[in-house]
Amino acid sequence: MKRFLIYTIAATLLMSLALSFGACRKKEDTVARITVRDTANILVPNARVILFGQSTTDPIQPVVLRDTAFTNSSGVATFLFNDVYQLGQAGVAVLNISVSKGNLKGQGIIKIEEEVENTATVFIQP
Repeated sequence: MKRFLIYTIAATLLMSLALSFGACRKKEDTVARITVRDTANILVPNARVILFGQSTTDPIQPVVLRDTAFTNSSGVATFLFNDVYQLGQAGVAVLNISVSKGNLKGQGIIKIEEEVENTATVFIQP
């Protein structure tokens, strides 16, 4: 009986340690980088990039996930989704991409996966 009690306590301690190590894992960044190019395949700086969700329910519900950024001098807009993704969550979102600069426009779609750098390229044209 004494041996059984010792094994039970040891097993409980090991399980507690294993669970506590899993809970202490630091969340990595969840990033989306959208590269914008024109029809000549040239990078486009200062283009407005909008990422937004679209309702898939009936009746249509308002979507709260929407963000806007401008491309840098290298034609890349960066979005950080650390506040959206929570540890243990399966996937983050599939978002529409809308890009515009002057009379040039383009669109696309991006799947945001957790704790990685997600990339997409959108070509804009008149």
